[in-house]
Amino acid sequence: MRKKIYIHDVSLRDGSHAISHKLDKAQIIAYCQAAEAAGVPSVEVGHGNGLGASSIQIGLSRLEDVEMLSIARENLIKTKLAIHVMPGFATINKDLKRAFDIGVDLVREACHCTEADITERHIAFARERGKEVIGALMMTHMASKEILLEEALKMQSYGAEGVVLYDSAGAYLPHDVNEKISFLVANLNIPVGFHAHNNLGMAIANSLTAVESGARIIDGAIRGFGAGAGNAQLEVLVAVLQKMEYETGISLYKILDAAELAQDKILEEIPSIKNLSIISGLSGVFSGFAKHVSRLAKEYELDPRDIFIELGKRKVVAGQEDLIVEVAIDLKKINSTNNSKANG
Repeated sequence: MRKKIYIHDVSLRDGSHAISHKLDKAQIIAYCQAAEAAGVPSVEVGHGNGLGASSIQIGLSRLEDVEMLSIARENLIKTKLAIHVMPGFATINKDLKRAFDIGVDLVREACHCTEADITERHIAFARERGKEVIGALMMTHMASKEILLEEALKMQSYGAEGVVLYDSAGAYLPHDVNEKISFLVANLNIPVGFHAHNNLGMAIANSLTAVESGARIIDGAIRGFGAGAGNAQLEVLVAVLQKMEYETGISLYKILDAAELAQDKILEEIPSIKNLSIISGLSGVFSGFAKHVSRLAKEYELDPRDIFIELGKRKVVAGQEDLIVEVAIDLKKINSTNNSKANG
């Protein structure tokens, strides 16, 4: 019997990072219909940083959460409508209640990989409302397998029905994936998953390693549409898993059609591994910082690579975009001091 792998589509959420959170109504309708036709099990919709995250600091969505989710709900029948929820952004009384009233099926309850405690109330509320909940531990390259297990066990105890490890910075190599995924699989009673980024060109290889290490949930985005160098390319995942004789339930031809549609109607450019993506991966810094870093590097006349390296030294994580400005100011001061000494 062929093993079943659950493919979770993050194109309309993680992909939003790549177009500065500017998804419009027509794009959401077109992609939801294409994903539904292909048999994609779940599609995640919203701002790149999740429910309630639209802001001047991080980036304003073109459409409000309620509108995006309502549009998607109207166009997803068999495919589950999913949201990405971070307690620092999404509130229970406002954001979650409204999302559930719209008809969201699946909640990805996310946090930094050492902060699972903050997800307890959100997970409990979602489960009480009859929603499927999957825990999401982000930036997992920053923690050992033992710490990740402790955090995953907390999520399991809160009621999460699976836990996904996010390689948010695209920093993993296959041996890292195998070490952490296999350890969690051996010690949890719920399915384990993996969410890859392609900063070092390893997204597909790492996703396949996760599968072979026991993961049963794998995230992907159409054409790799996501932050930084993008996510694991969804249509490639489907093709390769089919070749490896895993069952995804997704039609290869129709997901290829969805990829063509997305390229024509949504993507501003196909994700590629640019120099900053490589530095981001090596520094272990969140992929979604690239646009902010590039902008501030020009403003402060700095090398963006230096900003990424310093962010890595300070262990800055998603949601701390304000610290990019602080780093840029500090580096500018250091450069000015060094130039003064050199000219003195």
